[in-house]
Amino acid sequence: EVQLQASGGGLVQAGGSLRLSCAASGFAFDDVTIGWFRQVPGKGREGVSCIRISDGTSKYIDSVKGRFDISSDNAKNTVYLQMSSLKPEDTAVYYCAATFEGDYFGLNQVWYDYWGQGTQVTVSS
Repeated sequence: EVQLQASGGGLVQAGGSLRLSCAASGFAFDDVTIGWFRQVPGKGREGVSCIRISDGTSKYIDSVKGRFDISSDNAKNTVYLQMSSLKPEDTAVYYCAATFEGDYFGLNQVWYDYWGQGTQVTVSS
């Protein structure tokens, strides 16, 4: 059974940092792309960053480039999202998700088949 467990959210002041973790199980970890998405109440879910585990290729949306860093620890089947210089507009519930579509690499959520539960990130001004 594919499982994704997101953790690491919390309350932080603007300018601070948080590291989110996505622990994966139930599948071959090097055969997947893991994405991080976020959602604010009343708005659609937004793709933030993704990483292709097999070669470490990553992608970010413009608003987080230079502030967020996605990485993986293949020995632990875990993907991390290091978030720095956080802004109040980064406040959201963050989700990790997995896609096994080898021909797709991106942040369109329709391609992601498996989702973890969310973790709340709140950035105070």
